[in-house]
Amino acid sequence: MSGGRSAMLRRVRAALADVPADERPDDVPVPRTYRRSHAGEDVVGLFADRLADYGAHVSRTSDPATAIAAAVTRRSVGSLIVPDGLPIGWLRPGPWRVLRDDPPLPVAALDGASGVLSTAVAGIAVTGTLVLDAGPGQGRRALTLLPDYHLCVVPAARIVGDVPEVLARLAPDAPLTFVSGPSATSDIELDRVEGVHGPRVLEVIIVDDGKEPPA
Repeated sequence: MSGGRSAMLRRVRAALADVPADERPDDVPVPRTYRRSHAGEDVVGLFADRLADYGAHVSRTSDPATAIAAAVTRRSVGSLIVPDGLPIGWLRPGPWRVLRDDPPLPVAALDGASGVLSTAVAGIAVTGTLVLDAGPGQGRRALTLLPDYHLCVVPAARIVGDVPEVLARLAPDAPLTFVSGPSATSDIELDRVEGVHGPRVLEVIIVDDGKEPPA
């Protein structure tokens, strides 16, 4: 064991020397007096602005079914992956082929699909981030990472100001995915390349009715 690691462990043991053997972390409240949000009052507007800054296509509507149909038509989507649990009535019949992930679609089918339609468990205004936890209407992580086009519909009621607020809502053991704009990276010359680690095109529809949709 290195000297640095030994010194660190000695300090940890010294700090815990007076802790009773039967004490558990939940027995001692932790003060959280820090500022929990930097978003201001208009969290939905800030969320939309930050997403647009990242290069996502953003719109707001009170009629998600019409907005979804318009977006899918505009993109000339031929096949659309739709996870189980998407709210009833969001997706109308159309010329696109709907792909369900039951049984699980193979990687080739995911990669060959024109796009994926999902919702998100939450949105973070300050960072312009979508949060997915594999819950209803989101599906497994691969569904929203492999297709080139991701259309995500987020009820305004699920958008919070900042990271501490959203973490308080999420299950700590859920498979969380945080998405801030289309997938992009830069090489050593700082040339931006999109679509390397996920969809090249991210489109977000914010539903402004203030209600949670029926499952």
